[in-house]
Amino acid sequence: MTVPQEPDPRRTRALPESGPGDLPGDQYVRPAQEEVVSERVEDSYASRVRTVRMVCSAITFVVGLFAVVLVAQIILVLADANPRNGFASFVDGFSSGVSLGFDGLFTPSSHKAAVLFNYGTAAIVWLLIGAALTYLIRKFALPGPRREVRYRRTVQ
Repeated sequence: MTVPQEPDPRRTRALPESGPGDLPGDQYVRPAQEEVVSERVEDSYASRVRTVRMVCSAITFVVGLFAVVLVAQIILVLADANPRNGFASFVDGFSSGVSLGFDGLFTPSSHKAAVLFNYGTAAIVWLLIGAALTYLIRKFALPGPRREVRYRRTVQ
C-alpha cells in the first residue's frame, strides 16, 4: 500500500492562467473544472527498492545465521563441550548440514584444528555467498542513477 502524497510541482505542468481564445489561433481550450475527490501518485521505483531491500535483508539474515552456527560449533569443539548435551548435539547436526561439504577438506592431525579449518572455511564461504548474492540482486534489480522516472497518477 502506498502512502498518498502530493504531486511534485517540479514534475507536473500547471495549466496556463489564460482562458480560451487567449492563445494564438485558439489552440488551447481549458477543460471543464472537475472536482477531484482524491489523487494518488505512485512511484514504482520506491516499491522496487523496498522489495529489493527486504530480499537482501532476508539473504543476509539466513547466511549470517549459518555462519554463526558454524562458529558456535567451532567454539564448542575448541572448548571440549559435552557432545551428548542437547544444545551441543543440535549445533553439531545443524553445522554439519550447512558445512557445504567442507567437513573433510582439511585433515590435520588434531580434531580441533580440523573443525577450526573446515567449519571456519565454510563460514567464510557462506558470508562471501551472501555478499555476492546481495550485490548481484542490487546491481541488476535496481536501475542506475540515470533512470527514467515514471509516475502513475490515478484520480478517484
